[in-house]
Amino acid sequence: MTSSTPRVRFDASLWQLPRPATPANGISAGVASGAAVNFGGVHWQSARMQQQSDGRVHRLSGATMGTTWSLRLANPDYQPMEPVQALVQQVLDAVIAQMSNWEADSAISQFNASKPGQTQTLPAEFAHVLDAALHWAKLSGSAMDPSMGALVSLWGFGPRQKPLQPHAASLPLAQDIDRLLQSSGYRHLQWNADRCELLQPGGLELDLCGIAKGFAVDWVVQRLQAAGWQGGLFEIGGELRSWGRRPDDGLWRVQLGTGAEDESSPLVVSLGEGSFATSGDCWHRFSVAGRSYSHTLDPRTGWPVQHDLASVTVFHEECMHADALATVLTVLGPEQGMEFARQHAIAAVLTAHGQERRQLKSPAWIQRFGA
Repeated sequence: MTSSTPRVRFDASLWQLPRPATPANGISAGVASGAAVNFGGVHWQSARMQQQSDGRVHRLSGATMGTTWSLRLANPDYQPMEPVQALVQQVLDAVIAQMSNWEADSAISQFNASKPGQTQTLPAEFAHVLDAALHWAKLSGSAMDPSMGALVSLWGFGPRQKPLQPHAASLPLAQDIDRLLQSSGYRHLQWNADRCELLQPGGLELDLCGIAKGFAVDWVVQRLQAAGWQGGLFEIGGELRSWGRRPDDGLWRVQLGTGAEDESSPLVVSLGEGSFATSGDCWHRFSVAGRSYSHTLDPRTGWPVQHDLASVTVFHEECMHADALATVLTVLGPEQGMEFARQHAIAAVLTAHGQERRQLKSPAWIQRFGA
């Protein structure tokens, strides 16, 4: 199988929201060596893939961005997996080199450290992700915002020397939050999309942790498709995308995490083409003086979200957009988030805290996957 030049889709169809539709044992490669790089210190509970008894479905796994990745690949001809492992790692390393705040020499870190008035030409993939993030920032009224890196760091969720240690469990000063809110926000960005040029207004820091992981999933899948692989399911820390079918012509089947400790009411879905992303506060919280704080910041206030949502799962054709929308709905909360999902035909499940683990399913989700 031949590979092709790394490319992603840049056509207008990326901005289309989900279209309503009718319901519809392998090889293990060890975890990749080297230190894991993390976009934001978030360790998601991964979606669990259905166990495959068909030996023609081969498995690979590795580590990236502070979490793990896994691949189920339809391989009826039993092609060697070493080139596939190398291809996946190559793409993930490229995403890290462009968009990881945890790498001092990455493209995003270079922008964040640049002086006021400096202009940086972004790599095509970085520019593509920034365009998508700005799209959802504007549409959602800043429920997500890619320019909140300084506030993320202030709250202790940004790059730190020992990323695997628990949060320091301390609160920033209110005046520091207000100060950074004044210099943050996508409206301060001076972005020339035609020339892929971004000007640093001064003190503004980008953080793409709410969208870059989903993009990485998309890029890996597109590279595998370009290399001739007809079907598979690829996942990074709970963000996943499938394409084609299994060797027995069946659909891929996944169990999606909802944040429940016992997962007594799991979301189990079958799909051929599409992506899921999950966001929530069950997997990364800290407490101060008896009060619990989520890792998810509301860009409109600079403070962690305070509603009772435990998790949000979104389906979209592109994992990058599913990732961004999961963040948007998490920030908006159960009522506003569901209304946003209804208005824009987003297939989503919102799970609230509490003993009953109340689940709210959007009309688009019910139409596609059933109640």
